[in-house]
Amino acid sequence: PLATRDMSDVYKLIDIAKGSETGTTDLSHEYSAAEINEITSVLRKMFVIQEVVLKINQQYITSAAQEDSYRVEPPFKLQGSYRNMNKMTEKISSVMNESELQQMIDDHYLGEAQLLTSGAEANLLKLKELRGVLSDEDAQRWEQIKDDFLRIKAMGGDEADVGAKVVAQLVDLVSGVEALASVPETRRPESDSETDISVSEMADRLVAAMHDAVPIVTVENQPVPGIDKVLSVLADSLEHSIMPLVRSMDKKLEIDLRTHEKMVEVSQQLRSLQAELLEPKAPSTSG
Repeated sequence: PLATRDMSDVYKLIDIAKGSETGTTDLSHEYSAAEINEITSVLRKMFVIQEVVLKINQQYITSAAQEDSYRVEPPFKLQGSYRNMNKMTEKISSVMNESELQQMIDDHYLGEAQLLTSGAEANLLKLKELRGVLSDEDAQRWEQIKDDFLRIKAMGGDEADVGAKVVAQLVDLVSGVEALASVPETRRPESDSETDISVSEMADRLVAAMHDAVPIVTVENQPVPGIDKVLSVLADSLEHSIMPLVRSMDKKLEIDLRTHEKMVEVSQQLRSLQAELLEPKAPSTSG
């Protein structure tokens, strides 16, 4: 009914929809009561959508401006733009009830979330939290996602190697112990036993125990299976094939005897290494 009317009527009808005492006699066109009811009903539903879009836009800006290292929940990527407002406004009907309106908003952003590369579930749950429509089951799932997000971030993220994750966990452990040590000393009022100790004393003992704990590393050097046979064959080949050839060459070509002595030395070293590998050794320990 407003498509071809004076623009000033739009602002007056918006005031009426918001509860203003503006009279219909101030309108430039004489609208019927049914038209007034239809227009104000649509406008009130638009106010609901507008509030949702503004909350989403504000959350998107806040999330985009936040450093990843300071996040306590997954980044929010849904957008609240005039395009979203227009798309939902097109679907509004004056006969919609509150439940149908909320379902329409759910359906719209469900489609928007499917366009995200990742984090669709987390973004939809965050949207429900912003709108105040989280069910008990959704709230439990949202808390689990946030806890998992913090746990993965504490371990260095999905792309971190094992070493980086271990270091991150140790840093968190030390920080937690130091936080315990800073808690003011308090004793249980119901007991005067000398065995009662403060939280600070417990933390000090825990830190001392961690510093005193020296890991015992046992190193067992096991030879490669079959290496003794390889060395034996190599020594035999050297003694029965190469050395006779060298001796023959010594006689015929008068090669320096040092070549023969060197070959004997190598053969003896191979035999010695074979014997050491076959001899059982006690495991060594280091602290």
